[in-house]
Amino acid sequence: MPFYHRLGKFPQKRHVQFRKPDGTLYYEQLFGTIGFAGMSSLLYHVHRPTMVKRVEASVDVRPVAAVDQNLISRKLEGFQVAPHPDFLGGRTPVLFNSDVTLSLSAPTASMAEDAFYKNADCDEVLFVHDGSGTLHTMLGNIAFRPGDYLVIPRGMIYRIAFDGPANRLLVIESTSPVYTPKRYRNHFGQLLEHSPFCERDFRAPSELETHDALGEFTIRIKKEGFLHDYVYASHPFDVIGWDGYHFPYAFSIHDFEPITGRVHQPPPVHQTFETDGFVICSFVPRLYDYHPESIPAPYNHSNIDSDEVLYYVEGDFMSRIGIDRGYISLHPAGIPHGPHPGTYEASIGKKGTEELAVMVDTFRPLKVTQQALDIEHPDYLTSWLEPGM
Repeated sequence: MPFYHRLGKFPQKRHVQFRKPDGTLYYEQLFGTIGFAGMSSLLYHVHRPTMVKRVEASVDVRPVAAVDQNLISRKLEGFQVAPHPDFLGGRTPVLFNSDVTLSLSAPTASMAEDAFYKNADCDEVLFVHDGSGTLHTMLGNIAFRPGDYLVIPRGMIYRIAFDGPANRLLVIESTSPVYTPKRYRNHFGQLLEHSPFCERDFRAPSELETHDALGEFTIRIKKEGFLHDYVYASHPFDVIGWDGYHFPYAFSIHDFEPITGRVHQPPPVHQTFETDGFVICSFVPRLYDYHPESIPAPYNHSNIDSDEVLYYVEGDFMSRIGIDRGYISLHPAGIPHGPHPGTYEASIGKKGTEELAVMVDTFRPLKVTQQALDIEHPDYLTSWLEPGM
């Protein structure tokens, strides 16, 4: 995240002696990406973060394509994914390519207090549809609520605790770092005045947990699509302090300020995050276009260069028929799509919309899993036909 944050205690200078009250040293760790050229933070541990005792079982969790080359518009009923007690085991991959994996999850229980997870493959964006709780990380805690994006950089050790059993998540895993759009930042990284959000909207970690404990602590690490159980000799949350630009954070979709105009605005005005392989957009309640002859419904358009995924969260989705909470639509590259019959005309004269949705536009085609086909509405492909055709 391109702003500076700090928690806990650390020395005035980098890479110098920093001693505990008993005179022994704290252990410094540089945590960053893109070699030494990306954003990073400096962490100070009570114990060495390298003390591996053993490596145990590995589990293959790579998604498998049921449709490898998809050219069909699809509609998935996301809430058909069954609740599951395991935060990791309950993730159900539905769409993926070499840049991103989109999964649905309905965890009913928190991770155990002695359970920890690290995704060494991907940055994770957890969109919280239903549920609240606390994201516990080695850099501090973040309270979350419905509508939050939890952005967790790769390599971050964390556990998640829910306030109750009714939780729904959209899990987005990115093989490249997740950033706010460059066009909304100046050359120093500060968000500009025309950005649909500002630094005040982002919630960085607080309440740093520091556990001075030795023993056996299992961290489940995802690497190359496998979950590996690593047993360490020290508690992973033993950071006494840190500072830098690289840390997890929360951003609420409700804090996204929509950009509107006299005529219908294109999807990039909804962009919230970017990566090398896809973008994430937020559709939020907003006033419609105010040209006297405007048509608020989106115009038909062809996704020549990207697959479009919409995850429907709340509200009345004015350009779609037969959509409910948790549904997902997939419109593949090269096939034009637009509003359903009747919705284009019906939008004229409307003053605003209360729809809430998350969109993921990928630059490479998405593959479809069997889990997605199991929750698909097969008639979506022909839903643009005029009545009686």
